[in-house]
Amino acid sequence: MEQAIVLGASAIGAGLAMIAGLGPGIGEGICGSKAVEAVGRQPEASGIITRTMIIGDALAETTGLYSLLIAILLMFANPFIGQLNV
Repeated sequence: MEQAIVLGASAIGAGLAMIAGLGPGIGEGICGSKAVEAVGRQPEASGIITRTMIIGDALAETTGLYSLLIAILLMFANPFIGQLNV
């Protein structure tokens, strides 16, 4: 019974961790739209704007990757199963 509770809670936790993937997607979309607007206003600064956008997107994407890593760990290499006294 204890193992079933831990596995169920881990599945719920993995699902909640994947909700964190929404944030980077929304943030990168907003960043891209603002970069397009900025290039439209100042085409001569497109190189600097694009470089800054790519760096910002890469930093935002790490949040999604960390949440994916946590979800995979909870589903396949669950550290809490070893804590049970079965």
